Amino acid sequence: MISTVVWGTGNVGQAAIRAVEAHPALRLTGVLVHDPGKVGRDAGELGGLDYVLGIAASDDIDGALAAVPDAVVYAASGDIRPDDALADIIRALRAGAVVVTPALYALYDPRNAPAEVREPVLAAIAEGGGSLFVSGIDPGWGNDVLPLLVSGLGSTVEVIRCQEIFDYSTYDQPDSVRYLVGMGQPMDYQPPMVAPSVPTMVWGGQIRLMARALGVELDEIRETLDRRALDCTITTRSMGEFEAGTQGAVRFEVQGIVEGEPRLVIEHVTRIHPSCAPDWPVPADGGAGAHRVIIEGIPRIEVTVEATDPAGNRAAGGNATAVGRLVSAIDWLMTADPGLYDALDVPLRPAVGKLGRIQR
Repeated sequence: MISTVVWGTGNVGQAAIRAVEAHPALRLTGVLVHDPGKVGRDAGELGGLDYVLGIAASDDIDGALAAVPDAVVYAASGDIRPDDALADIIRALRAGAVVVTPALYALYDPRNAPAEVREPVLAAIAEGGGSLFVSGIDPGWGNDVLPLLVSGLGSTVEVIRCQEIFDYSTYDQPDSVRYLVGMGQPMDYQPPMVAPSVPTMVWGGQIRLMARALGVELDEIRETLDRRALDCTITTRSMGEFEAGTQGAVRFEVQGIVEGEPRLVIEHVTRIHPSCAPDWPVPADGGAGAHRVIIEGIPRIEVTVEATDPAGNRAAGGNATAVGRLVSAIDWLMTADPGLYDALDVPLRPAVGKLGRIQR
């Protein structure tokens, strides 16, 4: 059994606890938390399980790493603390662990990552003998392995479009929704997530991964942006009120230009309420969220993925698929040479040993 520590118990960490507990090759041996109120609580409770795992959450990072775990699922956010997240991950790598995480956007495409990010990671891997794989859903499998797999079904391929279409009122991160994405802010507010060059920083690696897998050269990567205001004040169940005239929807694209045309496109359509920008794309079933891949060519192929958690929440369901991709990679990484891996290296694998598996 592969001893595994989950570091962080937010939206991603909760799903990670459940995924590690369910994986037949992994054994949860520790949970690290930042919130003093979570210290001492059982991992089963923090993971939303209805049974006790007998593992108390701790804020003792040194102690957890001194126990030399085989693997670490780093589930703490890197959105507004990328330097801290990088430093944490380097600590785990120096301890010799295999680390999987969605937290470092620059390392989704490690070949093109800035040297100031890549080189310390490679040094830590050389020192400790561990490995690192960074992935998620979007960016992640929704715009690397899924579109590439589907593209292989076509006779000709003109354009690959990857879409994330979500109602962000279901997303349990109010600060990210209001301040990073800008929902509920005046229309002259500059949301950091869509500031010039930021979308390329976050999703450009996925464009480059697709181009590399398809054997095409990119001319450049471009960005587009559109924002819409709310026509009326709306009230959400989880995040309260959003006033009329403030941002209610945002749509942007990151485009891989091949021979002068946008051939590889990652598009986000995000709303705080369905009434805003109703002319923009919506999930096929009209639900709260979906990921879609469209292959324009012969034949035209469209695949939509809608993931929900047991409570029916699609944002949480999406987080769970990101965690599933990462956690299912751990045993493969344990058999591979130490290194810094990307989505084209790590296979998307069947749920070996999980079919019909009943949790306690």
